[in-house]
Amino acid sequence: MKEFRVKVADYAVARGDATIVTIGLGSCVAIVLHDRAAQVAGLAHVLLPSESMSRDRSNPAKFPSTAVPLLLGEMRKLGARGPLWAKLVGGASMFQKLLANGTNMGERNLDATRIALGAAGVPILAEDVGGDYGRSVYLDVRSGRVLVRSLKRGDLEL
Repeated sequence: MKEFRVKVADYAVARGDATIVTIGLGSCVAIVLHDRAAQVAGLAHVLLPSESMSRDRSNPAKFPSTAVPLLLGEMRKLGARGPLWAKLVGGASMFQKLLANGTNMGERNLDATRIALGAAGVPILAEDVGGDYGRSVYLDVRSGRVLVRSLKRGDLEL
């Protein structure tokens, strides 16, 4: 089985017998998309809620509004035709004491991700979001099964 590792502001798509993994989600959000019939999946590890928050806007995997269309396009190249669904993981508030003006980057990332998925017409099937702890994601491409691991809460299957 192939394993694809997704770093921060990165993505991967695969078909069939593969796993896509991203480690250490805090306020970032993992956007998981899956086409069950085609056994095609994608995962993006988005960093910021909008392009206006970054000087470097060249990486489409960095923001939900560009990561969702990127994933959809790459998945179509591998045979995805739909229907597709999404699962979201992350969006934690990791540094509550540092939030001087009440800005919660995790919540902002989640809001932007939900808007991007809504615009693309992709329903959200499951979420493991919020809280104050990190998570790692293990996506089985064939089945669409998502295993979320955290030190604080253990394993959870979405």
